[in-house]
Amino acid sequence: MRAKSYAKVNIFLKITGRKEFNGNMYHTLNSRFMLVKNLYDVIEFVPQKCESFTIEGADIPVKQNIIYKAYKALNRYIGDLDILEFFYKHKVVIKKNIPIGAGLGGGSSNAATFINMVKEVCNLKVSTEKLAEIGAAIGADVPFFIYGYDSANVSGFGEIIEEFDEKALDIEIFTPDIECNTGLVYKAYKENFLKDSKANAGAALMLNKSVDILKNIKDSKQLNDLYKAALLVYPELKDYEKEGWYFSGSGSSFFRVVNS
Repeated sequence: MRAKSYAKVNIFLKITGRKEFNGNMYHTLNSRFMLVKNLYDVIEFVPQKCESFTIEGADIPVKQNIIYKAYKALNRYIGDLDILEFFYKHKVVIKKNIPIGAGLGGGSSNAATFINMVKEVCNLKVSTEKLAEIGAAIGADVPFFIYGYDSANVSGFGEIIEEFDEKALDIEIFTPDIECNTGLVYKAYKENFLKDSKANAGAALMLNKSVDILKNIKDSKQLNDLYKAALLVYPELKDYEKEGWYFSGSGSSFFRVVNS
């Protein structure tokens, strides 16, 4: 079995505060996520006898990989022995195309794609909503990819997903050779900008089509609250600013819409 694991961009991202979740404090947000259909990793389940869960094609140890975390979460929450049995007979092979630390959700997309693939091959009797709940415990962006919407309004910690009725735009991405650390960017935001956040930030933007939002607001600092924080941690990002390009998520990528 083989599936595409798409990237995403944040059309806008507004921080609304911080709340406790599972004993930890997390930033909350209002955002528009959109799939990028021309940039994706490929995940494949390849028949092979394996003594333990096996991933090929990743640059980090198996137990640090978010796909492994998704595998463990499925076993913990679903408890279906077919999952264990399947991965004694198959390995996971991933071809990475989405840059790491780029604000494109590559790892979260991988986890979600893996979860959806396992649901299909193991014929799991579990709802998409339940899988999204499991995914939220793995990473904040995972639920969006579980649902697989072209476009969605995302709020809370990332676990509240509302499909937005529009097709994915033709998006071009530029990623400089900078790997942004999400934790450091959010830390910089908390220390320098959190006091100015508002609970309803971005609520009005959620009503508008993405193409209209980007036509009306040209400044990444106005659309993405994390950009100012990212510039504090990685000031060299300033060198890559271009008119008509927007900063995505907490990573280093800039995007623009083509032929809108």
